[in-house]
Amino acid sequence: MIIVPVKEGENIEKALKKFKRKFEKTGVIKELRNRQQYDKPSVKKRLKMEHAIYVQKMRQNEE
Repeated sequence: MIIVPVKEGENIEKALKKFKRKFEKTGVIKELRNRQQYDKPSVKKRLKMEHAIYVQKMRQNEE
């Protein structure tokens, strides 16, 4: 459970923003989207390899 302490006199929008930030950091929405459909292990492996290649190319471009 996410707890956001709200100080007296603090704006409710600011507290809501803190809550949203904490909620995103937990990764609940990301996991929920991943669980909506089944991906075969071979597909997961291929996507992981494609991402690794992409990151490697980006790092080479920075140098």
